[in-house]
Amino acid sequence: MAEPVDLAVSIGSVQLKNPVMPASGCFAHEYADAMDLSRLGALVTKSVTPKRRIGNPVPRVAETEGGMLNSIGIPSNGLLYYVDKVLPHYAGVPTPVVASVSADTAEEFAAACEALSVPGVAAIEANISCPNIEADGRAFAMDPQDTHRAIAAIKRHARVPIWAKLTPNVADIAQIARAAEEAGADALVVANTLLGMAIDPETRKPRLGNVMGGLSGPAIRPVVVRMVFQCARAVRIPVIGCGGIVTADDAVEHLLAGAAAVQVGTASFLDPAAMIHVIDGLVAYCERHGVARIRDLVGAVRIDPGLTDRWLRLAQQSG
Repeated sequence: MAEPVDLAVSIGSVQLKNPVMPASGCFAHEYADAMDLSRLGALVTKSVTPKRRIGNPVPRVAETEGGMLNSIGIPSNGLLYYVDKVLPHYAGVPTPVVASVSADTAEEFAAACEALSVPGVAAIEANISCPNIEADGRAFAMDPQDTHRAIAAIKRHARVPIWAKLTPNVADIAQIARAAEEAGADALVVANTLLGMAIDPETRKPRLGNVMGGLSGPAIRPVVVRMVFQCARAVRIPVIGCGGIVTADDAVEHLLAGAAAVQVGTASFLDPAAMIHVIDGLVAYCERHGVARIRDLVGAVRIDPGLTDRWLRLAQQSG
């Protein structure tokens, strides 16, 4: 009888039973009604902000061909509510909890991550894809210096591993990835949503109340797989792929590109058990291909060495 597939992966010091977890904002403790949360590799909670905020005007979501636009605006009840009311829901689940955090300044990020370095939080996902009010509203992760400053401030105060969530809305994501690593990030999440816009031809109005929003879903997967590939070759810390994963094959794509783990987002809105299907599908894929350990797939994409050399030279020139 064949040995069972080893799905375990390590994201720095955080041990996961498998590489599948929810994307921030696409998961809550109520999902326990639809699945066994202990089966997931990690539980990434919705981004929390230091203070209470109500979010963006409605409508906040619009379907698109091959995906979804959203402009939620990170509504939040603040840190104290999160620690007192949200974390206890996961206390009995034997799965690492990753707290996602959003803030307006590097100092707010640092203070928030210090406050969230509590028992029950295995790691913090620093959502540096959010606007930096000290840089005219540009996301921290749009600029290497802002990225470095935010992550360095967080690392001085946090007492748990820090995962930096990057934005895809940049020209050179590898440069941002290196800045996050140099500042002390323990892992990277690649990536958040692509900035997009949709207009209703009949009303001639934007489909989102905030006019523009983030595009997610299968439509963005090729873009994000490319970015995972670039980041995984630019840094030594683990990369977590996030973008357009619906099936196990989608997850395998991210792993082959260099992701050590993956996050599932939009697919869970269509099927709350989507992550379980991905986990089961990964086992089936590995059995079918004779893969004993899922981590053996990480970065195992087959590329002509000559092409790889050319890409490496171009990356060095751009860096």
